[in-house]
Amino acid sequence: MSFSTALSGLAANNTALDVVGNNLSNLNTTGFKADAIQFKDIMGQTSGATEIGAGVATSGTSKQFTQGSIQPTSGALDAAIEGNGLFVVRNSAGSTLYTRAGSFKFDGTGTLVTSTGEKVQGWTAVNGVLNTTGNTGDISITAVASQPPTPTTQMSLTANLDAGAAVNSSFSTPLQVVDSLGVTHILTYTFTKTGPNAWKYDVSIPGDDLTGGTAGSSTSLANGSLTFDSAGALTSPLATAPVSVKTTTGLVSGAANLDMTWSLYSPSGDGLLSQFSQTSAASATSQDGVLAAQLTGITLGDGGTLMATFSSGKQVSIAQVALAAIGNPDSLLSVGNNNFQLGTDTLTPTIGLPQTGNRGQILGGSLESSNVDLAKEFTNLIIYQRGYQANAKVITTQDQLSQVLLNIKQ
Repeated sequence: MSFSTALSGLAANNTALDVVGNNLSNLNTTGFKADAIQFKDIMGQTSGATEIGAGVATSGTSKQFTQGSIQPTSGALDAAIEGNGLFVVRNSAGSTLYTRAGSFKFDGTGTLVTSTGEKVQGWTAVNGVLNTTGNTGDISITAVASQPPTPTTQMSLTANLDAGAAVNSSFSTPLQVVDSLGVTHILTYTFTKTGPNAWKYDVSIPGDDLTGGTAGSSTSLANGSLTFDSAGALTSPLATAPVSVKTTTGLVSGAANLDMTWSLYSPSGDGLLSQFSQTSAASATSQDGVLAAQLTGITLGDGGTLMATFSSGKQVSIAQVALAAIGNPDSLLSVGNNNFQLGTDTLTPTIGLPQTGNRGQILGGSLESSNVDLAKEFTNLIIYQRGYQANAKVITTQDQLSQVLLNIKQ
């Protein structure tokens, strides 16, 4: 029996050495979680108060889901999880897997995948709207390769009109707007003083831009009066009466007619036009139209949001990476390629946004290193080696005793 007991010790410690070797070999594997070997004793026989064990066996390994160090990288799509949670991925067979390795990229079809080709799961914006309350799916950028133009609907002008200007003197300033085809048009604001604290305005567009316009001359789109108080603040029109600026005869570009609102007040109610004794000048213009643009880059930012940058300079949220919260991640089973699958006793994952429901934060431009503790693994290496040697010594000792017994017969 001593032989079989010692042999069980050899086998168990050899398995433990295999686990240590696997941990050390993955010292530099992104997102790797070290395994810990678990031993159990084997009962052999009981004679009265004497118990004689039958050796040792391994009852399996458990994943050590402690946090690995987070290292900044230059990868625009790299991501690390700080805290609990795992990325959700789908392999070529359609099976759902989980990983802590955030080395992401886009494949030839424009789908976000891991370094080994599994498809990252999350939510993709549809028609510019990102809805994170529905089911997750593959993240694709095929629908955002370009951005259609957005026509101008709101515009504003911040300017001062010279209180000391002579009656009938004028001041003009331009503002660029965008039509539904992405063609730009230069509107001209003209302010003419009509009396003390009183001005009239005219907003015009070049006649060349209109199907019914006259080349070389301007067509008025809106006009009216402005009134200021003795402190130079705008009093009329009122903040509740923005100016409507629109075209009605059609645009040469073939776009839909412009239909815009000129806001003369800030959201807080302050007038954007003032009248002080300073040279008339515009200090700022604003409009919400967007030119047609091509995709120039995509980055994954903190929080797991994919941001697309277009040639127009505009940035748009196009997707959100999902995280899975698992109550007992140590029960997950490794399946290679830095991925895990659910074990028989793994609790049901809950999938949602980072920093919700016991899910950690996603840090963009970073990767999580392996959590293998080199000093601990070297210590275990010595311990298991000593255990192996001790059990081998039991076998040689038992062999010597057997030889003594055989020599008695001789």
